[in-house]
Amino acid sequence: MERIFHKINRYFYGKWHIAVLDLERGRWTNEPNIRYIPYFKAENANGRHILIQPLKDIACFYMLIDDINWSIILKHHIHPNGKWKPGRMVVETSPGNYQVWIHSENPLSTDDKLYWLKKLCSDPGAHPDNRWGRCPGFRNRKAIYRNLHNLYPLSKLVWVDWRYLANVPKPLSTQPWGGVCQNSHLSRMDYIKND
Repeated sequence: MERIFHKINRYFYGKWHIAVLDLERGRWTNEPNIRYIPYFKAENANGRHILIQPLKDIACFYMLIDDINWSIILKHHIHPNGKWKPGRMVVETSPGNYQVWIHSENPLSTDDKLYWLKKLCSDPGAHPDNRWGRCPGFRNRKAIYRNLHNLYPLSKLVWVDWRYLANVPKPLSTQPWGGVCQNSHLSRMDYIKND
């Protein structure tokens, strides 16, 4: 578990926090210190979810793609040669279900994130502002994932790349470019060039 915390720490440049979510009592955040791992494990064993998020001052550089399957990961997050695209942290939250964090080299606005979340097939109900992802190394305590032995699946860290950043392009504008929306009327004289 300590190794996972160190990897997450490197991915978020040491600027992240961890939260305990109780569906009845709410969410409370904590410092992601390895000394608190026993506390997080105890809370998780008592039915609470353990979540992670970058701090607000760097959150504009991170985007969370939620609730996707392996075929979408193959299509959008792995190159055809089998290598991972840069700046990804991939967490298997339950068998066959994944979350992918993308670390962008440029800040992303909420509109940028909404555009890319749709393109990357993220859960349409997941708004990009104040997004929390599941922390790998802890159990996914959603009731639908409880098996016949009354056990919950372990969230697993599949891949993390803290060395490189993703080049996330700005979405194409839906506004026409150039002088198409001018107020003045164009006349034939505007195009006569004496040639």
